[in-house]
Amino acid sequence: MNLTGMMLIGGQGVAGRRDMIRALDPSTDQPLEPGYAGADREQVEQACALAWEAFDAYRETAPETRARLLETIADEMEALGDGLIERAMVETSLPRARLHGERGRTCGQLRLFARTLRAGEWLDARVDPAMPQRQPLPRADLRQRQVALGPVAVFGAGNFPLAFSVAGGDTASALTAGCPVVVKAHPAHPGVSELTGRVIRQAVADCGLPGGVFSLLITDGHALGRQLVEHPAIAAVAFTGSRRGGEALMRAAALRPRPIPVYAEMGSLNPVLALPHALAARAEAMAAAWVDALTLNAGQFCTCPSLLLAVEGEDLERFRRAAANAAAAKPADTMLTPAIHDAYQSALHRLRRTPGVAERAFGQAGGGPYAAQAALFEVDAAGFAARPELAEEIFGPCALTVACRDQDELLSIVAGLDGQLTATLQMDDADLPLARELLPLLEARAGRVLANGFPNWVETSPAMVHGGPFPASSDSRATSVGLAAMDRFLRPVCYQNLPAALLPPQVADDNPLRLWRRVDSAWSQS
Repeated sequence: MNLTGMMLIGGQGVAGRRDMIRALDPSTDQPLEPGYAGADREQVEQACALAWEAFDAYRETAPETRARLLETIADEMEALGDGLIERAMVETSLPRARLHGERGRTCGQLRLFARTLRAGEWLDARVDPAMPQRQPLPRADLRQRQVALGPVAVFGAGNFPLAFSVAGGDTASALTAGCPVVVKAHPAHPGVSELTGRVIRQAVADCGLPGGVFSLLITDGHALGRQLVEHPAIAAVAFTGSRRGGEALMRAAALRPRPIPVYAEMGSLNPVLALPHALAARAEAMAAAWVDALTLNAGQFCTCPSLLLAVEGEDLERFRRAAANAAAAKPADTMLTPAIHDAYQSALHRLRRTPGVAERAFGQAGGGPYAAQAALFEVDAAGFAARPELAEEIFGPCALTVACRDQDELLSIVAGLDGQLTATLQMDDADLPLARELLPLLEARAGRVLANGFPNWVETSPAMVHGGPFPASSDSRATSVGLAAMDRFLRPVCYQNLPAALLPPQVADDNPLRLWRRVDSAWSQS
């Protein structure tokens, strides 16, 4: 499968003009060919201008046209076969099975959005007929639909080269909403980004859409990412990555003459609450499953369960021993990039030096250049509450257990947590009274609450929420996975007393698209 080293701007392959970027095989520390010359400011400007030029035509395309675009992308991603998977393996060191699953998830999400487009409920069309005889005042004829925001800047994630990257959920939901997309590829996997970008470019052409509907920029600099966010053609930003990166984009977007929303997913501790009766019944099994979830793919999931809360006692001691044994048996795993590996090692060094924090177990040492050992630490509740830095995410297979004196202290620690993507209750039926007390606290702090599982896998289903209160994400009302992901790139418009000839078909009297609509507050397809 030939790679060209080109970016894609408005349907054309384009060579960059700045410093050369090469992916690195993390398992060997060897650079990969081809090199990709980075985009310059003029090329960022060109991509944004073409997206704006395409916007008015694309936003009013028929739902069927956009559905066909999404399905074509999914079909052609699958048609790339093992070539896409093998390139992703060498650029990330992620295992083949994980990447096959990630591609399946990506294509499934594209097809889910296609089905949603055809159903039409996403438009939330409403018709409130005029009531000229109403007293004391008549009601005007009012109609509402959702319209696309405008071109969206998508920042590819480093830990999901398919599902949160060029054709991932942010791109899929923006294209569904009717928004052109300018993707800034993650510099760690430019080859995978080019292969996926070429699929989208071809699908855009096959569906007869303007080339500016999709562009792919490759750059390793923060300045051009900021330029993308500040460009007046860009109407929204989608980002998955670090809190530091997300907050930088939020500041840039807020300082624009016309501020725009940044939907940033910035990670989480994903606390697991091991409730007393569950701990008594299955401490050893729970510990082994937790360590498995913690170390999956070197802990490089934004939903990695890296904080465990439990009440001190004999059952927690059983859990400690089992978790330590499980962690000690875990082989080291290769991390995605040198920068991630360096950050992980620095974080472990800081934890070792933190007063009150005890080392509980380490996994096996690795021989590769960017291998990461599993690491378990523990602190008591008072020490955790006194040191806010312990509540900061460590990206990798490292976890902290917080031992609480009693249930009241457990409730207090939960009440002090920042926003999280997920929170998990490990519970038995006898734990229901405590779980009822905890649930309102968890709802206020997490986008997804689980029982008796672990949160690593994020299902691409209509009900899924992948977001949460700050700092897990920049907007607690938004999700980057599930059908509600497209709501980020839509806004409502109301039409008052417009003549029938001007009304969009979504709210026209004869309902030519046969949509389900709320007509005078009742659902109707007529």
